[in-house]
Amino acid sequence: MPPPACRTSCPGDERALESAKRWTAERGRRLSPRRAAVWGLGAYIFVLGLIALWPVPVDRDASDFLMRSLRKLHRWGVPPWFDYGVVEFTSNVILFVPLGALVARILGQRLWWCGAAAGFVLSALIELSQLAFLPARFPSVADVAANTFGAMVGALLALVFMARHEHAMTP
Repeated sequence: MPPPACRTSCPGDERALESAKRWTAERGRRLSPRRAAVWGLGAYIFVLGLIALWPVPVDRDASDFLMRSLRKLHRWGVPPWFDYGVVEFTSNVILFVPLGALVARILGQRLWWCGAAAGFVLSALIELSQLAFLPARFPSVADVAANTFGAMVGALLALVFMARHEHAMTP
């Protein structure tokens, strides 16, 4: 608490206080891109944990709909090789793109490759956990490959974005 004589008016107090309030308000409203990526990564890992470690396959209830949809697509001329395996592999790739992008964004351009490495490590841990603790789940090396590829795509996209942003900011 300021001394009694300064409680009401000290020269410059009002301006300094207003400046501090403005700075705090602006700082509180703006979330840095890196901090946003950290929060996004936390939310992403939470959701990924729910999906990956759910006791039964998450697409179990949708399998009939998915198979009917694939049959309809085949009748419309989609090639027969586009089957459940392709859909599952593509889903795994897409699921891990955000991981690679967020890790690369957090660590920056020099360590962009850590996004892909994080995808490999996290995917391997998930598959090992499914093998050890979830008998209704089916761990596979193909899932690790798809997930790692997705994380690599995300990390590369983040690298391109960061490089373009840096180039645009350079005078």
